[in-house]
Amino acid sequence: MTVTAMQPVAAPATPEGGEEPKKGGKKKLVVVLLLVLALGGGGWFFFLKPSGPTEPVPGEVVTLESMQLNLAGGHYLRLGMALQLEEGAHEADGSKALDAAITVFSGLEMSKLVTTEQREELRGKLMEKLDHAYHGEVLEVYFTEFVTQ
Repeated sequence: MTVTAMQPVAAPATPEGGEEPKKGGKKKLVVVLLLVLALGGGGWFFFLKPSGPTEPVPGEVVTLESMQLNLAGGHYLRLGMALQLEEGAHEADGSKALDAAITVFSGLEMSKLVTTEQREELRGKLMEKLDHAYHGEVLEVYFTEFVTQ
């Protein structure tokens, strides 16, 4: 085996400070920044991302005293209600619900209370008023008594 002597390769010229220039420094910085952003985004997605609006959890059911309301033509309605509150809702004062029921049902013709569809429509109107009065803390209203005469 023969070995031939090679001439030494000349070192590249260095700037006046005596340091070699860095190669690819900006590329490495960009790659590291992209990697940090990708890992941060993935962590946020899996651990901190909001899960969106959640369904309210039903809480206490408050039963209100039955009341009699005057209808048109000398008829009346005996109405009992219960309010399904959201969990953690403040104690519901039934006076707002009774007032809303009086507003919705008073003076109606008895024929407007006959079918289930008509009662459900009136329940929807009552729920709108309760939602406004109780600031969304009432999830549902149940009729515990509904008698016309």
